[in-house]
Amino acid sequence: MSEEILSAVNGQVFSVWFLIGAALVFWMQAGFAMCEAGFTRAKNTGNIIMKNLMDFCIGTVVFILIGFGLLLGEDIVGIIGRPGFDIFTNYANFDWSNFVFNLVFCATTATIVSGSMAERTKFLSYCVYSAVISAIIYPIEAHWVWGGGFLAQMGFHDFAGSTCIHMVGGISALIGAAILGPRIGKFERNKEGKVTKVNAFPGHNLVAASLGVFILWLGWYGFNGAACTSVEQLGSVFVTTTIAPALATVTCMIFTWLRYGKPDVSMCLNASLAGLVAITAPCDVTDAFGAIVIGIVAGLLVCFGVWFLDYKLHVDDPVGAVAVHCLNGIWGTIAVGLFATNTAPGYSIADAQGNELVGLFYGGGFKLLGIQITGFLAVAAWTLVTITITFFAIKKILGLRVTEEEEILGLDSTEHGLASAYSGFAIMDVSNTLNMDVNDNTDLGQSEYVYASQVQKDAAVPVVTGPVHTQSAIHKVVIIAKLSRYDKLRKAMNDLGVTGMTVTQVMGCGVQKGSGDMYRGVEMDATLLPKVKVEVVVSKIPVESVIEAAKKTLYTGHIGDGKIFVYSVDKVVKIRTGEEDLEALADVE
Repeated sequence: MSEEILSAVNGQVFSVWFLIGAALVFWMQAGFAMCEAGFTRAKNTGNIIMKNLMDFCIGTVVFILIGFGLLLGEDIVGIIGRPGFDIFTNYANFDWSNFVFNLVFCATTATIVSGSMAERTKFLSYCVYSAVISAIIYPIEAHWVWGGGFLAQMGFHDFAGSTCIHMVGGISALIGAAILGPRIGKFERNKEGKVTKVNAFPGHNLVAASLGVFILWLGWYGFNGAACTSVEQLGSVFVTTTIAPALATVTCMIFTWLRYGKPDVSMCLNASLAGLVAITAPCDVTDAFGAIVIGIVAGLLVCFGVWFLDYKLHVDDPVGAVAVHCLNGIWGTIAVGLFATNTAPGYSIADAQGNELVGLFYGGGFKLLGIQITGFLAVAAWTLVTITITFFAIKKILGLRVTEEEEILGLDSTEHGLASAYSGFAIMDVSNTLNMDVNDNTDLGQSEYVYASQVQKDAAVPVVTGPVHTQSAIHKVVIIAKLSRYDKLRKAMNDLGVTGMTVTQVMGCGVQKGSGDMYRGVEMDATLLPKVKVEVVVSKIPVESVIEAAKKTLYTGHIGDGKIFVYSVDKVVKIRTGEEDLEALADVE
């Protein structure tokens, strides 16, 4: 009797955990949104957020109407489930938990595509193909694996979706990005159309991207663990789901450190996700050793994938979704055939005759590996055909890509009428400026101002003087300088007695050479650099003193240290008091 009670309680506990796991998977939508937004440019942030929101909302609508039936309806010849409307006609006996659980997984598949096609896709077209993925493409292939279809009958194993979700999303992302074309300026081509240079577009907010990765990692414990039926199995899944991404991240860090001279932050974030994707299929059937190897390969594979898309396929994938989800989805599926071991709690892989199957490296031979390869090829072929038809149909009917002008302005304003996703904040692209290398051709041979000749001083910080009128004896001095010199410049002006100044952050380009730093394996080339423009108006303080103080502060011994413009001012009016000319400047000098 006590055993029956414990069994009943255990069943109820895992039923609740099943729904908690579904909630964790839903929470992953926030992770995808943050990750994609952080890896792209600020002018498209609102569009990214909107697409991730609509993935789930549109997916819910079509999943109710057709997707759920195709996935878990009565099996028809091992290919599809029978569509039905039990959610409307027999709600009292409807499988509510299974519906919610499979819905959140379905929405994840569509979300993966968003990142690879970011920053240049029409929002309406995105909504359409998101609906097609959730209504038809995902439910049918998922039925083959989880709905009693022909792959499940063969013994194909994909516990949480390396193939059904991540590979399908990754292939869809690859095809979509290829048909859509790269973002403006991503690839430079010669007259023959051959790519001569790959340009990096650094993400505008790696803080948001890293937050997204941590949210996704947390959600992945539900993603992989929700279907577990015992504490032992759940514990084992948590272990493998922790080991694989950790090893993938460490591997990626070491590789990028050796390859590019510094550990790449964005690539390591991608590597964490790559390890999670790779362990998704085998998380319940592998042991710690298998998880370690799976993670190490995933960490290298994501680096290769990003490089291969940029330099060989010339497909623009802003967030690395293809490398993370497609390549590692395939790897995780194959890894089942290599590392599946019956020492894992709750092990249950068997062929159509009920014979237990284990991985190649654990004495099982090639049978399970062959089944896994067959399974991923079947799903890949289905996805390739259906998503290609979908994208070409949308391109023909609605158009897939925004105009060049809309892309340049940003999709926030052109697609959503949103001035900025960061209203109230000043957004400036300051990438590639902190460690900027100075062009060797600008070196004047003397880095100390006191020892520099007048020619060297004038070359480093030239002074441009406009027409001078002596009637008012008032001058406006405009100083353009590097951001890094602003604090020293401000102090120098204050020491001189100038306490009133107007300061503006501006972008400019000169003879400075951008650094050769790498972002995701691509050298960054800065053309516009952040500057500071300081404007002061003086009368009692000699203009020559202001110029000399500024030149001394800005001088580093290189052409391009700054520039000073001097203008005559005919009239100054102080609004508050009505004072004019010299009296109006009395409180700022």
